[in-house]
Amino acid sequence: MGTKSVAFDKPDTVRLRSIDTLRGFDMFWIMGIGSVIVHIATIEETPFWTSLAAQFEHPYWNGFTLWDMIFPLFMFLSGLSSPYSIDKQLKSGRSKKQILWKVIKRGLVLILLGIVYNTKGIELRPLAEYRYASVLGKIGVSYVFANIIYLYAKPKARIIWYWGLLIGYWLLLKFTSAPGYPPGNLTEEGNFASYFDRIVLPGVLSRGIHDTVGLLCTITGVSTTLLGVITGSFLKKHPMTPVKKVGWFSIVGVGLILLGLLWNLDFPINKNLWSSSYTVLTGGISLLLFALFYYIIDIKGYHKWSFFFRVIGMNSIFIYISPIFINYSYIANAAFRWVGQLSGVYQRPVMGVCTVLVAWLVLYIMYKKKVFIKV
Repeated sequence: MGTKSVAFDKPDTVRLRSIDTLRGFDMFWIMGIGSVIVHIATIEETPFWTSLAAQFEHPYWNGFTLWDMIFPLFMFLSGLSSPYSIDKQLKSGRSKKQILWKVIKRGLVLILLGIVYNTKGIELRPLAEYRYASVLGKIGVSYVFANIIYLYAKPKARIIWYWGLLIGYWLLLKFTSAPGYPPGNLTEEGNFASYFDRIVLPGVLSRGIHDTVGLLCTITGVSTTLLGVITGSFLKKHPMTPVKKVGWFSIVGVGLILLGLLWNLDFPINKNLWSSSYTVLTGGISLLLFALFYYIIDIKGYHKWSFFFRVIGMNSIFIYISPIFINYSYIANAAFRWVGQLSGVYQRPVMGVCTVLVAWLVLYIMYKKKVFIKV
């Protein structure tokens, strides 16, 4: 790609165990465990399993399931780590300009990796046939702008930016629409964000008339990452005791959840649009999850159980993109087909678990070899 996109390095020693553990917990579900639950539900067909499996599928448009938490939680955690990383660089003598360029380069690499991921590998196509919007691209752009705000805005101004982006996006979609639709139309065809992608975003869109990670929804994506930045800065710099910080995280988290549910009455909770209600709802849940993990692992010191997830969390980008190049399912079938055969009707979910185990073992080997791939 003409640039050094990844580096092999040791993890930052000042990072909290809870951050890597929660990131690993987040990625664990998309490694295949979500699919395992869906497969079990198709076999059992009981109300419990059916209801649980429904939480591992995205609503087509409006609505919310647990599966909708994976993406924003990851973005929140990427922001939470930023104050530790940036402050360390500032302390070492790097200028803000140098750090800014490093942040921008990381964002560009994530955009390129997102295009590679969409293409399912490195494949030459006509430019019009690529899908340019991507999960990694959204993470990258949101990361860049959230870190620019952290670098150049004071703490109170960061909070203003957080709410300004949320309210601005809400007002933008409330008073605009696609041609032929009334202002404030929030259908897939009629909302302004989808229309904007159709006329501005090059290449193909994931749904033809709409892209699930389009350009305008990055506005609130910045807020998602910025909430993590604000949380990390408060955690790192405020003299309040850790237990009191957990209390504040919990109070703010509950408040954001309630606000998201209230805002849903006017601006529906919608991952596809990354609506402001969706942003504050998932931000609140992210805060509560982090408060829980931080309290158990870093305050109380119960961290041995977290090793399984930390192995995943310390190579999270790798485990997301590596299935393009590594067929974990093929390896699992070669090594554990006999286990699946002994499982009878549960062969698919059992082999799904084996596939996750193979992927984890690859990460474990990397962990033992101290190979941590960072973008």
